[in-house]
Amino acid sequence: MKIEIKKAAADDIDFIAALEKETFSLPETAENFSELIENPEKQLLIAFIDGKRAGYIGAYTVCRESDIMTVAVLPDYRKMGVGRALVSALFDELKAISDSVFLEVRESNSAAIALYSSLGFERVGMRKNYYKLPTENAILYKKDL
Repeated sequence: MKIEIKKAAADDIDFIAALEKETFSLPETAENFSELIENPEKQLLIAFIDGKRAGYIGAYTVCRESDIMTVAVLPDYRKMGVGRALVSALFDELKAISDSVFLEVRESNSAAIALYSSLGFERVGMRKNYYKLPTENAILYKKDL
């Protein structure tokens, strides 16, 4: 199994929007993802396994600080290193334009918390009732690049 990470293209948007809708209670739209492709301060990467789309990650950068907006992996490809590969590839993309990366994660998402901690993210705060449907706190993480 080979994981390949590429910058997303226009023909990836339908896959990304569908997986976003399947994964999150308040998903980003296809139009939002299209904007990520068009703006150099925003990143949208897609993972392939054996030529098949497996997941994506989206981020934006302002004043040398980046924020991971969304990460999702198809259920059949979870626990195979796809999320780790996506975040690591994003770090490579951001090193020239960013000094630090932030993200929020649901307090109950133990798998994501374990992944981010293993990649060097440190907990720096909490956002009360940040998530909706269901309402839940978000843990704020930061990693210096």
